[in-house]
Amino acid sequence: MIERQWWVEKWLELLDSYRFKKRLERGRNYSREGNVLNIEFNKQSQLIAQVQGTEEKPYRVTLALDAFSDEDWGYVIATMSDKAMLSAQLLVGEMPLEIEQVFIKNGLSLFPFNLADVRSRCTCPDKANPCKHIAAVYYQLADRFSEDPFIIFQLRGRSKAQILEALRVSRSLQLSGKEFEPEKLGKIKSLPKRKTNPHKTSAPLSIDNFWEYDEPLDSSLVVITPSTENKTIIDVLGDIPLPYNDSQAVMQYLTQVYQLVPSKAMTIAEGTATPSSEGASSS
Repeated sequence: MIERQWWVEKWLELLDSYRFKKRLERGRNYSREGNVLNIEFNKQSQLIAQVQGTEEKPYRVTLALDAFSDEDWGYVIATMSDKAMLSAQLLVGEMPLEIEQVFIKNGLSLFPFNLADVRSRCTCPDKANPCKHIAAVYYQLADRFSEDPFIIFQLRGRSKAQILEALRVSRSLQLSGKEFEPEKLGKIKSLPKRKTNPHKTSAPLSIDNFWEYDEPLDSSLVVITPSTENKTIIDVLGDIPLPYNDSQAVMQYLTQVYQLVPSKAMTIAEGTATPSSEGASSS
């Protein structure tokens, strides 16, 4: 059985709550058979899809959720940026499990409670909603969510680029110690134009400079994250070539040290401690 991401399961639970299972099953088959020809966003939070039915011309399906206001998004972004780990996961395209609590804390719900909260229409003659074409788009969205969890944010009114830019601004202000109003964060809806130097020429690409990057890193986007695998450098390098008893003792000690180092580093990186406040005797 394929293990799905939690946010995909959350969307599928929404579909499972619908009582007319046969109608959804026909939509699932349509999705699996490739009847959903394309999906794109027409407006900020409105999705448009072309679904091939029994007629020659495909049907047009529109789907949308209630978009959050600029003020709502401002407070959500401010809450996100308060948590370094959460921001880091978003910056690498992951959907943190704690993300729902961020919205709940601000009086919002990221996911709809039921299908009645989803505004959908189809140009087919079937008056029931969801028809099999709309249902096909529902299931196709589950696959899209798996590839790009930011789609659920876009259905609520913010694209991935807009969220990351607002997070960048928020973290920059926090690092500089400047005060900011959450409401202003919600008004960030476009990326700033990059300043270019017309007199600057790039060095010709060669094997010698292939890995070089001559632009300064944006400190607001540099986030330390722990490894997603429970492995230390000791696991990678293997046993130390010493007599068995000595090797076993050394390996046991180093394993404890390398398991402790990441947590200490994360504590310092998140600003909850300073290197000097940690016990010097542990080094």
